[in-house]
Amino acid sequence: MYKTILVPIDIAEEALTEMVIPHVERLAIMNDANVHFISVVPVLPAYVYMKHPFDERIPTNDEILSDAKKRLVQIIDKFNLPADRKITHTTTGSPKEKILQMADEIKADLTIIGSSRPSMSTYLLGSTAAAIVRHARNSVLVVR
Repeated sequence: MYKTILVPIDIAEEALTEMVIPHVERLAIMNDANVHFISVVPVLPAYVYMKHPFDERIPTNDEILSDAKKRLVQIIDKFNLPADRKITHTTTGSPKEKILQMADEIKADLTIIGSSRPSMSTYLLGSTAAAIVRHARNSVLVVR
């Protein structure tokens, strides 16, 4: 039923990853699925860079993506899945947009995403999980 599963990973929020592990493992094994893990590094606005002293080195986009990829690989090692079934993707941009785009590109049958309890800021601004649920063309499992 679910042959291609997409799992967005926020490398800064390990608690969200811990929540989804049993769900991803169970569904992937039951369905003999390929699991695509994606980590999206948000693009920082130019004014954030303005706060750094000019002599401080700001990492390049390639360095940021390389670091994110290394961290993603460390995180997905926690998933008890065959290595040939784990596919990693790292990119920069809007997490909501990039996750939805990846789901379409890989023709995901299911997206499994962790979500923390809503706070006032997410009620006002919306969360990544909420946007994925609203706009995804595939099924979405939100784990709390």
